[in-house]
Amino acid sequence: MTLDVQILKGAALEAALTDVASLRIRVFRDYPYLYDGDEAYERQYLGAYRDAPGAIVVGAFDGSDLVGASTGTPLAHHDPAFGAPLTKAGFDVNEVFYCAESVLLAPFRGQGTGHQFFDIREAYARELNLKYSAFCRVVRSDDDPRRPESFFPLDSFWKKRGYTPLPGAIAQFDWKEVGQDSDVTHDLQFWTRQL
Repeated sequence: MTLDVQILKGAALEAALTDVASLRIRVFRDYPYLYDGDEAYERQYLGAYRDAPGAIVVGAFDGSDLVGASTGTPLAHHDPAFGAPLTKAGFDVNEVFYCAESVLLAPFRGQGTGHQFFDIREAYARELNLKYSAFCRVVRSDDDPRRPESFFPLDSFWKKRGYTPLPGAIAQFDWKEVGQDSDVTHDLQFWTRQL
C-alpha cells in the first residue's frame, strides 16, 4: 500500500495536530520509549512545531487517515539545554537541523515511509542552509527485561542514511514511563550527519 506523504502547513497542520499527538502517544508507548503519554502535554509540545520559525511537520496518510508523522526544527529554535551536548562536541547549533521524531503505525512500516520522512526533512534543512542533521535515540541496555523479543533496533537504517552516533553527546529528557508514578530521566544519544 502506498501512503500519501506530505508537508503539513497552515490549516492542514492545525487540523492534524490532535492526530499527531495521538500517534505519538500510541507509538511511543512501545519499547524502547515506554512513554505514558498525556494529551494536554502533547498539544502544548506540538504547538512549537506550528509556531516556531523553520519547524516542519510531515504527515503520512492512508486515504484521509493520518497513520504517521515526522517533525523537525532548526536546533537553535529548540530548548537550549537540549542542544548543549552538541555545542560541547563543537557544533554550532545555528548550523544543525534537529529531526525530532518519526512515528508510524506498525501495519504501515517497512514500505519506505521512514526514508521519505528523512528525505523530506533533510531537503528542507538544506533549503534553510543548515549544514548538519541530528536526532536522538533513547539509550536502553541490551539486557533491559522490558525489551520484547520482536524489538528491532533501527541503528542499521540510520547508518545507511549516513548518520553516526556522536560519542559523549548525550541529552537528557524526562517523561513518565508506563507503570511509573512520576517522570523518569532518560539519556538520549545524539546521531549526526553532514548535509
